[in-house]
Amino acid sequence: MALKIAGQWSTWSGAVGGTDDVLVSNADAFSGANSLHFVSTASTGGPSDVIRNFGVLNTGQFSMAFNMKVASGAAAYFNLQKTAVPGVTYALDAIFNDDGTLVFNQQAGFIANYPQGSWFNFRLDINFNTNKWEVFFDNVSQGSFSNSVNQIAAIDIFPVDNVTPFNANYFIDDFTTTVTPYVLPAVNAAVTYTSFDGANIAGNSVPVSFKVRNLGIGAVTSFDIAANYNGITENKSFTGLSMASLAEQSFTMTNNITLIASSYPMIITLSNVNGAGADGDLTDNVGDLLVDPILPAAGKMVVTEEGTGTWCGWCVRGSVYMGLMTDKYHDYWAGIAVHNDDPMMDSIYNAGLAVTSFPTALVDRVAGIDPSAMEGSILTRLQIAPKALITNGATYDATTRTLHVSVSANFTSSATNAYKLACVLTEDGVHGTASGYYQANYYQGGGSGVMGGFELLANPVPASQMVYNHVARQIQPSFVGSAAAFPATIASGATHTMDYTFVLPATWDETKIDIIGMLIDGTGKVDNAGRATIAEAVTNGFVAGYEYVGVENLQTSQFDDVFTIYPNPATTSAMVTINLKKESKVELRVIDMSGKEVAARNYGSMSGASNIQMNTSSLEAGMYLVELTINNEKTTKRLVIR
Repeated sequence: MALKIAGQWSTWSGAVGGTDDVLVSNADAFSGANSLHFVSTASTGGPSDVIRNFGVLNTGQFSMAFNMKVASGAAAYFNLQKTAVPGVTYALDAIFNDDGTLVFNQQAGFIANYPQGSWFNFRLDINFNTNKWEVFFDNVSQGSFSNSVNQIAAIDIFPVDNVTPFNANYFIDDFTTTVTPYVLPAVNAAVTYTSFDGANIAGNSVPVSFKVRNLGIGAVTSFDIAANYNGITENKSFTGLSMASLAEQSFTMTNNITLIASSYPMIITLSNVNGAGADGDLTDNVGDLLVDPILPAAGKMVVTEEGTGTWCGWCVRGSVYMGLMTDKYHDYWAGIAVHNDDPMMDSIYNAGLAVTSFPTALVDRVAGIDPSAMEGSILTRLQIAPKALITNGATYDATTRTLHVSVSANFTSSATNAYKLACVLTEDGVHGTASGYYQANYYQGGGSGVMGGFELLANPVPASQMVYNHVARQIQPSFVGSAAAFPATIASGATHTMDYTFVLPATWDETKIDIIGMLIDGTGKVDNAGRATIAEAVTNGFVAGYEYVGVENLQTSQFDDVFTIYPNPATTSAMVTINLKKESKVELRVIDMSGKEVAARNYGSMSGASNIQMNTSSLEAGMYLVELTINNEKTTKRLVIR
């Protein structure tokens, strides 16, 4: 194998042979008998942390290749450093996920499937002059991109798995690099990066941006740009510049472009550098970006439920990518952060999501993926026509903080009651002072790459510096929803509504609450959703429909259709009235909305009409579930305490 070259291999700490060095292994190899074996089950990765120095490269061409084997169900990782001093700037973070997908933190749209459990050749070709980075598996291109950091100085190979259970396990063999230097001409400007800001959705009006780099010896003072997209060309001159040799600068065209529902290139052509016509190298004067917007299905909104927790040091990645999706797809996407084992946890929602690896994102409940890969899934789901359009209505009493919500499903095609409705409340801007609001942060110090600024923060991040968005506050009637509002057969064009009641705790900010109504199909996937603030839902208007009255709305043979609670809302006491057809064993429980039992009593045998007095004076204001069990049959109703 071609691995160690004197003076080129080192470690993050610089101490060769220390704790962060890696041993040559004979456990497996692609050629010969040995390879490097990277293994870690630590939540923060390591301790091995190996550096291969290239020297600072930002012009010409570079190719890096190695044979690689990732154990089945395990993960692998490396990053490229911009400078010779590790940890200053990460040019690229390559994450080989446990599910066999390769993603880059810096390239939200890039995803490739790599083989697990077998050797394959990984190659990265970089043309720094044109900023084209292309990835190959076994000499087959997996795609290319332009990188916002177009310079490298080293590779850092660090065994880390970003999701639980933590299992990084991979071999690297036959590591080779090729460098093709570039000689700067006297005058040369290059287009190195082409982009647009906004969602990749047909019909969006987006600004066009690009970067120009001086790849000549002399200064660049002016140039002309022609930006072409969809047959329309905009010309613009940039003057009064003072770009030194190797300097790079970002520019934006005057007019936005409207994305069309077709795969079409956006081409930036540079000319007339310093007013002297052609420059010294015409091969780097054109930058292009293949724009392939999607056309969302009418009325479609995609839901992402993210399993997270303040104790989870990798979960800051979920927070960053949920924020990015909000910025790009706000009108088409609803994010829900389902917290686990911290002060923001809703136990009913957390139990329903049943995530075991953190962070994990479920886009429309199709499959659990890393949050960094959610954008592709969102774009895929946006193109699938929904069964029904969802509208949220509401009334809100600011005095009692009682929120009545209606979720209406207008079906665009016929269906059955295999479909179900659920309603979620989320809150933005959540913060606290208790230790549970401290956020563990494994990106601290930059050792695990750049992550939205968290690499600059402490581990843990103090509660005073943390604000949590998309926090799942409550889901009704359950994680799987209810079909109670729907008849057995639903006609196309029919609208069916389910009503829910929430009492908002005083600690919740009603101005930052989102109401998310979800239509769930027979396989458990989210078919469609609707999102509205409380103010927007009130403007939409409340629609009287089927009223959700508890976790279960069961009528059993023992109740004779009579189970009432009064007064409701209550203050110091409430009466439960039941009418039993025959002598039966009766039990009663009171459960708060976190799922905690706050009162319980076994009344033994009862018959006929009976009244059960409940002392509610010790209960805090809010909503509770009263669960009545008659001979092992349960029914539940809602009780509001003021």
